Amino acid sequence: MRAVWLREFGPPSVLVPGSAPEPHGDVVIDVAYANITFVETQVRAGRGPFPVTLPAIPGNGVGGYAGGRRVIASLGGAGGGYAERVAVDAAVPIEVPDGVALDDAVALLADGRTALMLTDAVAVAPGERVLVLAAAGGVGTLLLQLVPAAVGAVGSAAKLDVVRSFGAEAALYDDAVGPGRAYDVVFDGVGGPLARAAFARIVPGGRMLSYGLASGEWAGISAEAAAARGVTLVEPERDPAKVRGYAVRALSAGLRPLIGQRFPLDRAADAHAAIEARATVGKTLLTVAQNPHEDSADL
Repeated sequence: MRAVWLREFGPPSVLVPGSAPEPHGDVVIDVAYANITFVETQVRAGRGPFPVTLPAIPGNGVGGYAGGRRVIASLGGAGGGYAERVAVDAAVPIEVPDGVALDDAVALLADGRTALMLTDAVAVAPGERVLVLAAAGGVGTLLLQLVPAAVGAVGSAAKLDVVRSFGAEAALYDDAVGPGRAYDVVFDGVGGPLARAAFARIVPGGRMLSYGLASGEWAGISAEAAAARGVTLVEPERDPAKVRGYAVRALSAGLRPLIGQRFPLDRAADAHAAIEARATVGKTLLTVAQNPHEDSADL
């Protein structure tokens, strides 16, 4: 079967298409779409949050067909998703409900469950002022739907219209964390200096939840610093059983994922390069094989 291999850590070009052995397991999924996350670009570069033994086939979220069913599956960090087929335990696949497109379901697999976990953990109250950093990304665009009164902050003028298309106030990063801004809640998918600047704009009694590090580093705010300002640092759900429940719930929550770009399987390197260049919006998918009954098109 076709797959994409990571044989050495480095730039996107180290992702090389090739052949791979057929997988064996309880359920074999014929992959139609593979999800790409920002963490996978870090793993490829050798800066990932968990160890990886090379050579490896990257990819931890897929959607496709198994036993005549449309399913999505999280591979639990094991990798193997950038391939024509994957094998998983019988309890892993989640059936895609009627009325939900398969590519949308794959886009919601990681980002939908994350967005729901974040909003449940923070419990935004009516009238609270909310800032969403990285608002044009896969999770960010879903947060804008779950917290419609939020300010969506982005890093380029080209992405402002993406935020506005979800009915949210759009702002560039410098403006969003500039003088005169005050927030009750910050959803931080960026980390680094920007997250720390946003933290400085949270009012006493406010909350901050950091879930991503698009800048390459976490926010790095200590519990002591937060307590000194009366700010709560909220932790998202970690229980694997509950995480799966959120993935199931995301498929029926009425969320509209923004699939900003699609790449064929053998162009996984181009997909990683686009993500790292901040040239993407919403979710990036690899198209592995398309069912003629699905109504989406490749890039």
